[in-house]
Amino acid sequence: MLCKSILFLLIFLSSCGFLRTTQRHEDTSNWTVNKFYSEAKHDLEAGDYKGAIRLFEGLEARYPYGIYPQQALLEIAYANYKERQPAATIIAVDRFIKLYPNHPNVDYAYYLKGLANFNDDLQVGGVFIQKVMKQKMAERDSNASRESFENFKDLVTRFPNSKYRADGIKRMTYLINEIAMGEIYVAHHYIERGAYIAAVNRAQFILKEYPQTQATEEALSIIIKSYDALGMNDLRDDAERVMRKSFPDSPFLSDSNILDIKSWWKF
Repeated sequence: MLCKSILFLLIFLSSCGFLRTTQRHEDTSNWTVNKFYSEAKHDLEAGDYKGAIRLFEGLEARYPYGIYPQQALLEIAYANYKERQPAATIIAVDRFIKLYPNHPNVDYAYYLKGLANFNDDLQVGGVFIQKVMKQKMAERDSNASRESFENFKDLVTRFPNSKYRADGIKRMTYLINEIAMGEIYVAHHYIERGAYIAAVNRAQFILKEYPQTQATEEALSIIIKSYDALGMNDLRDDAERVMRKSFPDSPFLSDSNILDIKSWWKF
């Protein structure tokens, strides 16, 4: 009974809050641009991102000229990002960049676009995969990661003095490692299917395209394992010599007895 009473009270309070918000925004016909902006900011800071978006969009439509609609569009992008709507965030950011390419905060628009793509894999379904199945980001589609990398690259190259540059570089480093590990996942899949030549080709691609990433060590181990399975002993030994020289303490070396242990990517 107590639980039902508490639930009813929570629903009632939520309804009251909703009604107050609706009443407060019921008639905006006489609102000034300052009123629009202050009310929208209030909603944004209160976490009512949908309400903030509606008001910022109303401001843009009613007062299309001046600094307020410029800032409103940037706030719309941010509110959509907080609402976990990456596609809507990117649409708003792209429109902002197109309309106001010389805006003093345009670097933030590029940064926000990178964040939207960066977190895209964690949207619908992604959180379940990440938290419940413990699956790494690299095992999923890397398109958003590649897009995010390019966004942060634009930020870093176009705005070398931006305060967001340092964080952009850190995220680029993380993303390129995740993309490379995604290729590792594909190579392991080929090994599972017995497609050892395809696994070698994918591992060699990693060594060529992502030579400074964490994936290079495992790429070499894939080459060694694939050549061993194919009976190409000379090529296997050549690859293992490179492995021992580059990663002398690698757990993937043949004398470490690690190659037969299930990897993190296997359930």
